[in-house]
Amino acid sequence: MEDKKRLPRHVSIIMDGNGRWAQARGKERVFGHLEGVESVRACLEAAVEDGIEYLSLYAFSEENWNRPQAEVNALMELMMESIRKETANMMENGVRFLVLGNRSRLSEKLNAAIDALTRETSANPRTTLIVFLSYSGKWDIAQAVRKAASELPAEKLQSLEPEDLDKYLVTAGIPDPDLLIRTSGELRISNYLLWQCAYTEFYFTDVLWPDFRKPQFREAIAAYSARDRRYGKVK
Repeated sequence: MEDKKRLPRHVSIIMDGNGRWAQARGKERVFGHLEGVESVRACLEAAVEDGIEYLSLYAFSEENWNRPQAEVNALMELMMESIRKETANMMENGVRFLVLGNRSRLSEKLNAAIDALTRETSANPRTTLIVFLSYSGKWDIAQAVRKAASELPAEKLQSLEPEDLDKYLVTAGIPDPDLLIRTSGELRISNYLLWQCAYTEFYFTDVLWPDFRKPQFREAIAAYSARDRRYGKVK
């Protein structure tokens, strides 16, 4: 793999194209989501093998609640099933599991399963897998501002610095993504990590998510490793 110094510390993926993948094969959209789970497994394995510290996935946005109820229900059931099936694999591979987002909209059953897996994997030392569920970037910024306003004195709010707000985002303590991958040919970030992606490198691919496996993941990492990140500075 690439020189460790050139590897991204945090890779984030907008997993797009499941529905189109299924429809192109004459199947219901849920079949695309099922196949997409295999891509999650493949990319997580690659991240662990290559020493990437954080892999985050945009699994379900706040806007996705507006999808047909049958599809929403299927996605939530798929999340439950994935937690059940992947627990042993995460423990074996030292993967820590987190879910971030507006969890108040999730069922008690799903929240309980998330909490159980989070506790069970909390000491795992290798890659941290973050699933963004019921999340939007604007919601994240708004809830951070509300928290800051409720906790900080007025004089501190008047001189609020960006780093002061960082600690109120749901990603507090997690490094911002170095690389954001979006599959399926769409060229936008869809209200995802708007604050955190200020200096993130973007990688767009036409590959639909169910077809995005280890070779495609490592191709994106190689593209990132060849870039020169200047953060507004001159080199």
